[in-house]
Amino acid sequence: MMDKQLLEQLHVSRETLERLETFDAVIRKWNPRINLVSRASLDALWTRHIADSVQVFRCVEPAEKWVDIGSGGGFPGLIIAILAADEAPDMTVTLIESDQRKSAFLRTAARECGAKVTVLTERIEKAAPQNADVLSARALADLSMLLGFSERHLKTDGVALLPKGEQWKKEVDNAREQWRFEAEPVKSLTEPEAVILNIRGVVRV
Repeated sequence: MMDKQLLEQLHVSRETLERLETFDAVIRKWNPRINLVSRASLDALWTRHIADSVQVFRCVEPAEKWVDIGSGGGFPGLIIAILAADEAPDMTVTLIESDQRKSAFLRTAARECGAKVTVLTERIEKAAPQNADVLSARALADLSMLLGFSERHLKTDGVALLPKGEQWKKEVDNAREQWRFEAEPVKSLTEPEAVILNIRGVVRV
């Protein structure tokens, strides 16, 4: 079910909404063959996955280069590219996904939605450093591991946007044993206890 009220709150244009509806159709077609999202969460696709990804895009001003790691079913990376098609057409979006079938899905969905992306079918730690202005990752790994990926793929003054659940404070505390970084939590609109961590200045201790 589409949460139009939430998408209005996130200022999604009619053109972008049409692209998102196309994406909805593509993911429903592919999901039975490749498990992109759980069957239970498919019913809440618009809130749990699409709107959740839109709010990540809203955390920063459009950048020159956005890199999404472990892109899987396209959250948030492909949604970022769909929004960028109308709002930031000069921004380049790169998705890193090691699974061949998921990479094929990402390329097909991007084409059908009219979104420009580069899909790298590689392991995140093996992919060439991306020098990204913004790096995102959702439901991929604990914060310490994500900071390692951020150190590899972010510009020195870049920002990592990492959605985290209700245990986010504990993850931040644990990560500080290995890393120095600034973390600004942005309250999630889709889950009461969740945040998007806006992270800068990642340096290994």
